Amino acid sequence: MERIELQRAIEAILFAAGERVEAARLAHALETGMDEILAAADALADLYAFERRGIRILKLEGGYQMVSSGEMADHVTKALETRKPPKLSASQLEALTIIAYYQPATKAMVEQIRGVDSAYSISALLNKKLIEEAGRLNVPGRPIQYQTTPDFLRTFGLSSLEELPPIEKINFGEPPAPEEQPEGGS
Repeated sequence: MERIELQRAIEAILFAAGERVEAARLAHALETGMDEILAAADALADLYAFERRGIRILKLEGGYQMVSSGEMADHVTKALETRKPPKLSASQLEALTIIAYYQPATKAMVEQIRGVDSAYSISALLNKKLIEEAGRLNVPGRPIQYQTTPDFLRTFGLSSLEELPPIEKINFGEPPAPEEQPEGGS
């Protein structure tokens, strides 16, 4: 295999792996000698570093790994920070679910469904920018209503709220529909 072709193959394997790949494994997969693998991978790593590319190839413990350049860390972090779901406790996740499905929802509605005080959970969701205020309900006390944010959609990989899986919603203030009795039943 020509050196350029060998480098292309190493590059593709390292990119697809997303983790360190042993040099011996590369040699076996590419049916070539260890010396050729080491020379090709080292040359490729040098090329990326010389051209100051956004990615680098690191030699780690007898293997190689493709990584983003340290110089690009701020850009990578900024672009991908919403991909990492924020750490949510069970109570925060419950509150967020209720707000997502019933929005705009008040704290009282969240608490009625959960059966416990939800002030901390709502405050935490506001701080994480997963929910925001959506005005006030026109009833005595004028409670704040909450809705999800575009960050909520990005964090959970949704393009719209219609992509949320269906649930059986609770009807507030409406009597449940009567169940049909079979004919001839008592």
